[in-house]
Amino acid sequence: MRILFIFFLFIFSCNEKINRPNLVFIIVDDLGWKDVGYMGSDFYETPNIDKLSNMSTVFNSAYSASPVCSPTRASIMTGKHHVRVNITDWIPGVDPKNRYLVGPEDIHQLPLEEVTIAEILESNGYSTMYSGKWHLGSEGFYPENQGFTINKGGFEKGSPMGGYYSPYKNPKLSDGPKGEYLTDRLTDESLKFIKERDVSKPFAVFLSFYNVHTPIQANLKHIDYYENKLKKYSDATIQTTNEGKAISVLNQRNPNYASMVHSTDENIGRLISFLKDKNLYDNTLIIFTSDNGGLSTQDRVAPTSTKPLRAGKGWLYEGGIRIPQLIKFVNQKNQHLIDVPVVSYDLFTTVFNHLKLNHNLDEKDGIDLSNLSSKKIKRDYILWHFPHYHGSLWKPGSAIRNGDWKLLKFYEENKLELYNLKNDLGEETDVSVKYPLIVKKLSNKMDEMLIEMDGKLPTINQNLN
Repeated sequence: MRILFIFFLFIFSCNEKINRPNLVFIIVDDLGWKDVGYMGSDFYETPNIDKLSNMSTVFNSAYSASPVCSPTRASIMTGKHHVRVNITDWIPGVDPKNRYLVGPEDIHQLPLEEVTIAEILESNGYSTMYSGKWHLGSEGFYPENQGFTINKGGFEKGSPMGGYYSPYKNPKLSDGPKGEYLTDRLTDESLKFIKERDVSKPFAVFLSFYNVHTPIQANLKHIDYYENKLKKYSDATIQTTNEGKAISVLNQRNPNYASMVHSTDENIGRLISFLKDKNLYDNTLIIFTSDNGGLSTQDRVAPTSTKPLRAGKGWLYEGGIRIPQLIKFVNQKNQHLIDVPVVSYDLFTTVFNHLKLNHNLDEKDGIDLSNLSSKKIKRDYILWHFPHYHGSLWKPGSAIRNGDWKLLKFYEENKLELYNLKNDLGEETDVSVKYPLIVKKLSNKMDEMLIEMDGKLPTINQNLN
């Protein structure tokens, strides 16, 4: 009987190993909340992402951990609020010498002592690959130093140094033939990895597109379509409004940007079709997200719009932090809509729990988003901390959300703004004077959370003449 038991245990273990779910984690750089069809874009077309959304859990109130890329990416990799790892600005950031405040010093790489989701996946028998933008440190801190077996295209820069057409000027990605588009190439590398993997092991692919980050460089396959489409609009002119000294775009009318969104969607479609053709789709956890809000606000006309949200990348108004996000859980067949607020570091915990990984988790800030509709969310507050100046003309600040209430703190002006997102998603009416007790409650909680996480604040510039 003992021998028979061991035999069946062996068979069960082998089957479990073979059938363990795979992971495809897609990050689109700078993709805004309204940049996809299923969220209501009236100009960009994303048929493949839209189709995926019909069979996924769609998070209508998903947030990036930060309004800029590196902090959010650190949160995704570690499952921690980025303040805890002291990455609060894009790497290396810019610290203006002529401004009233000086942003706090943070680090310019994801520390090797941090346990990443890739390291946990690898320790659980997964073959791991990273394809695309990294932006979490220079040589010695690349994806291959943080748990990924293969790295194609991930290095210290946050934008494609050679543009979107080969030659790429990327030390982690060989140049392709003339006319090759970077987004196509990163997808090709991901598909190649899945094809050539050890089939006895589950795989985890992080496909991190450089799209739609600047430079805004049209995909030549799609640009004619969108230029012709634009001609059919009676309101083809780009509309803007002022956001302080910055300019916010109010409508999506940029054909070059549209072609880049289309290219991203096209390649996601290629990936999904491949998974289905190889009978891998049902047994694969697919995550689609962005690292911050869309680039709609800066000192010149930006390429996209986050309307009805306010502002964009670099700002702590909704346009800078609210993002499109969906998860196709293993064997999911129908769409589920989730309206409760979720944030980037939730994805670590979700991957960990849904794939049933083994590891001792501690100091993780995320919640499990699996079957969230049947669970009560236990987190009352979401805190954002961006105590730096930004090229979008944002000034150092923080924000906190509790229920429908959102409080913003601006350190240079020593100013607080309060909004009710249920009634005022566009954050048009500051009601801080009307609700002083709520302001006090949220302000105190913000201070408390920053102290608990050892959050650093900007200081007065003593060298300012």
